[in-house]
Amino acid sequence: MNNFAIGIDDMALYVPSLYLPIRTIAAERGIPYEKLNKGLGLEHLAIPDVHEDAATMAANAVAEIIEKNNLDPNTIGRIYMGTESALDGSKPTATYVLEMLRRKYRGQYGKQCLMNCDVVDLTFACIGGVDALQNTLDWVKGDTSRIGIVVCSDFAKYELDSTGEYTQGAGAIAMLVKHNPRLLAFGDTFGVATMGVHDFFKPKRDVEKLQIIQEVLDLAGVTTITAEAALANLSDSLAVKGILDDNDTKLSMRKDTPVFDGQYSNFTYQNRIREAFCNFKNKKIAAGLMEADYPVLGNWERLIFHLPYAAHGRRIASELFMIELKAIGKWNAFAKENELVEPQKMDFDDDVTFNKAYGQFLRAITKTKGYKEFTINKLAKAEVASGLVGNMYACSIFLALMSTLEEDLLEGENIAGKDFGFVGYGSGSKSKVFEARIQASWKEVVKTFEIKSRLMERTEIDYPTYEALHRMQLTKSIIEPKGEFRLSKISSEPMKEGARYYEWVATTSSTKSGSKVLSGKVV
Repeated sequence: MNNFAIGIDDMALYVPSLYLPIRTIAAERGIPYEKLNKGLGLEHLAIPDVHEDAATMAANAVAEIIEKNNLDPNTIGRIYMGTESALDGSKPTATYVLEMLRRKYRGQYGKQCLMNCDVVDLTFACIGGVDALQNTLDWVKGDTSRIGIVVCSDFAKYELDSTGEYTQGAGAIAMLVKHNPRLLAFGDTFGVATMGVHDFFKPKRDVEKLQIIQEVLDLAGVTTITAEAALANLSDSLAVKGILDDNDTKLSMRKDTPVFDGQYSNFTYQNRIREAFCNFKNKKIAAGLMEADYPVLGNWERLIFHLPYAAHGRRIASELFMIELKAIGKWNAFAKENELVEPQKMDFDDDVTFNKAYGQFLRAITKTKGYKEFTINKLAKAEVASGLVGNMYACSIFLALMSTLEEDLLEGENIAGKDFGFVGYGSGSKSKVFEARIQASWKEVVKTFEIKSRLMERTEIDYPTYEALHRMQLTKSIIEPKGEFRLSKISSEPMKEGARYYEWVATTSSTKSGSKVLSGKVV
């Protein structure tokens, strides 16, 4: 690896205190528990409480980084945020994070602390955090005095009873980026592959006023007036006096839940990571840093994938596994031993039938002994935390990293000086492939993660509580916030409508409920 002494010095994870067991959602939806647990690696879903959103989770994670490392906020040059859970179409969510931190630390570090800190949101579905990291690494290189924080924060929310519902999760991860990092240092080669596709997206949706009025009349059982007649009663004045009295013919709506095609998303994921991996290798070869037959995957001690669900990495890595075996001249023997025959496009009448056959071929690779051993060695440790949290969108690749490092620490692995390979993906769609080297002091950093112990402190909720939270029917938090930031108000005042206000809630007593199941009431 072309080694730069620039990288991640420390990491902090924030996960909501509430979780829904995957067994509960499986029973409610009539899905076999084993299909979700054994098949997808799912066990628990992290669910935000009423007072939590992408901004509070991010601020909590960054505050932990600041306090663990005794940082003066005035020395932080930037806080770059990767998220697809933005709270505003114009104002970056990172500005809310900045103000929460300023208010928390201004008594100690001055009222203007963080005034000179650059903040911005980077959004590209689940790869926005990787973009923020790469950008910050490049910035830190310019001056040895620079330190930056990258934070990812998301709530992976899907419609109730949709095929994505059981992969939901939430949380934030903050990373301290600096010279001479204690944890891992990054090389300067990033393989990239990008295409503009619609596999998963959150569009601004237009709704006809007539449709809204008709639905209200139908719900009210009103037949004495038509929707057209009711709409005609709206004033022609340019003054806006209500929701329907907007000057636009249609009303725009943005939802937190996506429009997505799961099978197509897997297809684009597969294509982009192959293209980005080949781009990474070609860049290395062109720079004279690698031979064409160099075993890239074999050299990487661990593989860190974006995991929309825990088992996705081992399901999607089979093509990269094949590409590597071909490059090092071992594919023919492996294919013969396992009776694998790669489909050839020329033998099919159309792309649909070829893609189906090729997908079946790649699944056949995943069932071989050699591939299973490969995934156990390279990928399995990343699945541990993912299965207990769920999809965290931009955070998920970094949760995979933290999980892997903690498992290596607990198992007494000696990984100092080893290289990790990263395979990021964001729908829309883009992949980035890159690498980092584990530093000598990694153990002293990782021992502070305490992922498993933190996740054991969470509180289980029942299905009615989950659904009430999902529908945003609750106005009071399930667990009163202590020692964390909370959303205190969303303004309805003129000229401030929609403005969000936050506050730090000091710790006065423990409110963790452990394994107790809590129920929420609609109030």
